[in-house]
Amino acid sequence: MLVCENQIILIKIFLCIVSIIFTQGCTDDVVVNPGECVNELSVKEHKEGWKSLFDGVSLKDWRSYGESEVNSGWGVESGCLTRLGWGGDLITKKKYRNFELRLDWRISDAGNSGIFIRGDEEGSSISQTAHEMQVLDNFSHWDRHDPKHRAGAYYDMIAPDHDTSKPVGFWNRVYILANEEHVEFWLNGKKTASFDQGSDYWNNLYRESKFSDRPRYGSLFSGLIGLQDHWDKVWYRAIRIRILDKGVLPVGPN
Repeated sequence: MLVCENQIILIKIFLCIVSIIFTQGCTDDVVVNPGECVNELSVKEHKEGWKSLFDGVSLKDWRSYGESEVNSGWGVESGCLTRLGWGGDLITKKKYRNFELRLDWRISDAGNSGIFIRGDEEGSSISQTAHEMQVLDNFSHWDRHDPKHRAGAYYDMIAPDHDTSKPVGFWNRVYILANEEHVEFWLNGKKTASFDQGSDYWNNLYRESKFSDRPRYGSLFSGLIGLQDHWDKVWYRAIRIRILDKGVLPVGPN
């Protein structure tokens, strides 16, 4: 999530310049091997009604925030949806109300990203309105010291009971349920946050958070899904959604 965004940007630009001077480059050493990013739906998922939001080849279901298509900041690398350079947050072309979302993420060393739901483009960024599930290297990133900023957290709102994240080099599995006012975040098979949007409990969290000066934060019941560009390399795979139409029950994280 964006904390002192301008300072973070300046620090990273400085470090990149230093890297260019001394090493003739500013690149990520971590790579994803071909074959790691399997994006096809299983037979079981087909029967349950899951739909893929990423086929491992194109970004046809996505666009960059505030733009009609995806810019050069995001692309496909070894079959993974990958943050390649600065391009801003990535968002779905469609809005979704009630759904289950599954995906896997893998973060670079000391990296930071996030998964947004129920956002729009009315503000300067999707974080003005959207709920965020934090994506973070809990072992190296400085933001790990705030429990509400660790991987799996409902960012700046609810801290996970315990750390369920896997370290750099490993894939982390996400499940998100958004069904009317009820929302759940799961990381690697463990629930990390649960809340009812607009409830007294949620309103108390909101008033005590960094979002309290954003009047439309968390107010939408239908919106865009987004992946955060936080200047760090991150990979996503197996992104699929299951729409919860009237009478359709959730199948859960597995």
